[in-house]
Amino acid sequence: MSTETTASVSTHILDTSIGRPAEGVAISLSVRAGLDGEWAALGGSATDADGRCKDLPALPEGTTHVRLDFETETYFEKKQAEAQQDAPRVRDSGAFFPEVTITFAVNPGEHYHVPLLLNPFGYSVYRGS
Repeated sequence: MSTETTASVSTHILDTSIGRPAEGVAISLSVRAGLDGEWAALGGSATDADGRCKDLPALPEGTTHVRLDFETETYFEKKQAEAQQDAPRVRDSGAFFPEVTITFAVNPGEHYHVPLLLNPFGYSVYRGS
């Protein structure tokens, strides 16, 4: 929850290759204060059955930039293994992008919802509401 002196962040992931939420994707959140500030890891979570991550750590006062790291390789490897239990392996890796890192600027008092639209060979993000 944002306050007058802090921003807040939420995210969700839609796997566009199947048109469903991406469950179980680990997400790490880091922050910094200013362009020259050092990144500080605050912790993380994982997406639920709706592809949402509802319990990301709160941003500390003074945060100007946020970095979300999505661990996509494990998600796609698991999905591929489930789909190919009785079929021969089609390719060596479950995802072309083993991780997705999104960095964005924030202002105090605002909420930032950053959805990730994901498939094994591409992704896009936007500022949601």
